[in-house]
Amino acid sequence: MKNIEHYLEKAIKNIEDDREITRELLDDVVRYMAKDETLHAQVGSTAAKYVETLQRSNEQLVKISSIIEKKDSKSKGLSDLDKDEIFDMLQGETADVES
Repeated sequence: MKNIEHYLEKAIKNIEDDREITRELLDDVVRYMAKDETLHAQVGSTAAKYVETLQRSNEQLVKISSIIEKKDSKSKGLSDLDKDEIFDMLQGETADVES
């Protein structure tokens, strides 16, 4: 079984990749909406979803940071709760990608 550092690095890489793609999509929507104010009604909810995605990734990064900090402060490793949180977070990312 791979160590927890591998999965944390993988999760961080996935978050960074998702953020980059989402940021590009959001920039495209903003440029599109800037052409005409009436377009806000058409794509405003799409822009909001992109912003929500970025917000979730911020929360994921904070959670990973706190897990790493806990791990670094304890030489015993991660607790079962920490491992469950990482698993749930990774499962959530998989569900977001599939929907």
